[in-house]
Amino acid sequence: MLFAGDDWASDHHDVEVQDQAGRRLGRARLPEGVEGIARLHGLLARFLPEDAGPDQVLIGIETDRGPWVAALVAAGYRVFAVNPRQSARARDRLGVSGAKSDAGDAHVLADLVRTDAHQLREVAGDSDLADGVQALARAHQALIRDRTRHVLRLRAALRDYFPAALEA
Repeated sequence: MLFAGDDWASDHHDVEVQDQAGRRLGRARLPEGVEGIARLHGLLARFLPEDAGPDQVLIGIETDRGPWVAALVAAGYRVFAVNPRQSARARDRLGVSGAKSDAGDAHVLADLVRTDAHQLREVAGDSDLADGVQALARAHQALIRDRTRHVLRLRAALRDYFPAALEA
């Protein structure tokens, strides 16, 4: 069994891999995208016994969506969405300095999934239909937000330049 923590940013991922005793086996900063996923697979393969499948890898990450998470789930890894507050509390538990670093957060996530996976929510792979509904719902939500934003901008412009139009 391997445990990995993935601290993600917009353009990279800091990853730490631990064994069952919590010893760090490897650490890497990976780029976002296919190249990064390929390097992550290679990193995990270095430490995973040959007879073990990808379901023997537990990965903690602070999100439950996006192409990176979808790729992890599709590869067969067990991915756990960790609430950022949970990881912040775990960071406080593991160190007293309060310093935050990407590599340190990857360590905290790996350790958290190693010790508390039974308390975390596992990300489930969805069917194509469920993915479509989710994408449609997010697009609908984004369109409503855009419409609201445009209406508020229009009202502000009218209030500044033509207030009588608001009363009409």
